[in-house]
Amino acid sequence: MSKNLTKRSEDYSKWYNELVVKADLAENSAVRGCMVIKPYGYAIWEKMQAELDRMFKVTGHQNAYFPLFVPKSLFEAEEKNAEGFAKECAVVTHYRLQNDPDNEGKLRVDPEAKLEEELVVRPTSEAIIWNTYKGWIQSYRDLPILINQWANVVRWEMRTRLFLRTAEFLWQEGHTAHATEAEAIAETEQMNRVYADFAENFMAIPVIKGVKTESERFAGAIDTHCIEALMQDGKALQAGTSHFLGQNFAKAFDVKFTNKEGKQDYVWATSWGVSTRLMGALIMTHSDDQGLVLPPNLAPFQVVIVPIFKNEEQFEAIKLVVSKVKSCLEAKNISVKFDDRDTYRPGAKFAQHELQGVPLRIAIGPKDLENGTVELARRDTLSKEVVSIEGIEDKISNLLETIQNDLYNKALTFREEHITEVDSFEDFKTVLETKTGFISAHWDGTEETENKIKELTKATIRCIPYDSKIEEGQCVYTGNPSRQRVLFAKAY
Repeated sequence: MSKNLTKRSEDYSKWYNELVVKADLAENSAVRGCMVIKPYGYAIWEKMQAELDRMFKVTGHQNAYFPLFVPKSLFEAEEKNAEGFAKECAVVTHYRLQNDPDNEGKLRVDPEAKLEEELVVRPTSEAIIWNTYKGWIQSYRDLPILINQWANVVRWEMRTRLFLRTAEFLWQEGHTAHATEAEAIAETEQMNRVYADFAENFMAIPVIKGVKTESERFAGAIDTHCIEALMQDGKALQAGTSHFLGQNFAKAFDVKFTNKEGKQDYVWATSWGVSTRLMGALIMTHSDDQGLVLPPNLAPFQVVIVPIFKNEEQFEAIKLVVSKVKSCLEAKNISVKFDDRDTYRPGAKFAQHELQGVPLRIAIGPKDLENGTVELARRDTLSKEVVSIEGIEDKISNLLETIQNDLYNKALTFREEHITEVDSFEDFKTVLETKTGFISAHWDGTEETENKIKELTKATIRCIPYDSKIEEGQCVYTGNPSRQRVLFAKAY
């Protein structure tokens, strides 16, 4: 497994693309814009999925599954949602192929097999789910409905990049129904906090929680809450969103219920989701020129043990010690891989595990057996030390916790150093071109100004942070009055 990665400082985009492929995470497929997630990459996604699923269930949600196809008439029911996704929709128009009489051995669409109604391949599932909820909800006793779906969706992107933007991707999408506006708003905010907790405590990625501007909201939402992360190249990445949908979808699909007062009312809704885009965030937040750097909480295996030997007798002796070490570590719920492949030399194994971001590596050879020691190498700092085998499970357990915290703190320091307050448009442009990162600036609250700044600089308003204090000022572009700062950045 060759490393030879382009340096981040030379070409960040190329470095990212090479790392995804060389670390065996994913590759492009025969389908334009779609990817194959390879076993090692999928193992990381499975750990993300398992933790998020646990967090969803703790907050009272259940999993369900809804169809991949959405009848076009249903998709059109909520106009803003339909308009927002129309340009990215893949549409099924026929249901059969037939032999092509003019081109032997080839197939063509059977013109007689045209669907009575075209089907949209879901770019998101609000339409099919709210049409379903109509049959589930009659009374306040049926509420709330707290449903999550693990699924794939299709958005026909023209410019794609592995994990960050693909025509088909994996995600989860929560869709909840409530009796009151207050309950729905509380759900929206709660799920944004869940995403932030997951990103920070599991992925070791510090995030800023906030609200999107009207032009950046999810199509069909009243409000969109989000978590924003900062990558090592100074660009922002939207890591998760949670939407307060009001009664828009309930009205579009005529989902009413009888409230406690015996009156008919429309249901209040939310939706929220994260996707395999989180894999891109993970790679770009922590990794270096040697390859992946994985937080221990996400690594498919947290420790790899590599034997170093010259003959079968030495190998057998090492295996006995490794078996005991492995059992002690696994007893502490530490995932361990014993790399006993005889087709690779130790140096090649070291290189592979370094490239793939295994948090800790143990090397053990004949001298270690004599001394009762092993060599312990940290992936995040690339440091090595010789330690006693005695009590190694406690040493490693503490070290994994240290690595998890160190990765978070390193990313937090980088982010804090890359949030810059500016009060003039000249400073705004200078920071964007030289320092990059988040720019905290006043904005006059108009979509016209927001669009003009985006046109001139390619920077967008990432969010209005929850903790953005009321502070009288002047818009960085127009000079018009402003009541608070917002965060701008160039973004993925």
